[in-house]
Amino acid sequence: MGTTNSTLSKIPNVEELMQETGFTPAHIVRLYDRFEALDKEKTGLLRPQDFGAINRLAMNPIGDRIIGAFFSPGQETVDFHSFVRILAHFRPADKKRPKDPSMPEPVNSRTSKLKFAFQLYDQDKDGKISRAELLQVLRSMLEMQVTEEQLESIADRTIQEADLDKDDAISFEEFRKSLEKVNIDHKMSIRFLR
Repeated sequence: MGTTNSTLSKIPNVEELMQETGFTPAHIVRLYDRFEALDKEKTGLLRPQDFGAINRLAMNPIGDRIIGAFFSPGQETVDFHSFVRILAHFRPADKKRPKDPSMPEPVNSRTSKLKFAFQLYDQDKDGKISRAELLQVLRSMLEMQVTEEQLESIADRTIQEADLDKDDAISFEEFRKSLEKVNIDHKMSIRFLR
């Protein structure tokens, strides 16, 4: 416990960070240790290349997109608080946490998780997933496993099924609706926090 308190005392506004993200003190300490291990230059900031040390991310076919989600456009570094806020999307939803309409939606809510996943596809940030954007992700994920013709067929079928307003793209609302039966908590979780 002494080590936990010692580490927590190094983190400014840690109570607010825990309240905002729902992480426990033990989780925050684990994340802080992980952040420090990635921060090889000890600047208190991470750059995109620092994430290369995470093997599962480096091997993930859309790892570059996931890493990019940590950085706002034009931003080249991320601090500890931002790091934790992004990772909170991967924390299971707290079903016991009372809903307070005056508070913002938790970052690990189903809607927030879906918005995070949506942005991994919507690379031009126009609020729609185009056929070309979907094909890019499919190529990254399936690489040599299927032919280009099969990839195009998958993309076309996916858009046809999800595109309710028939504009040849998938809006966030259509994305959300198409994933209604998917257990997002299970699909978007962090193993190293357990």
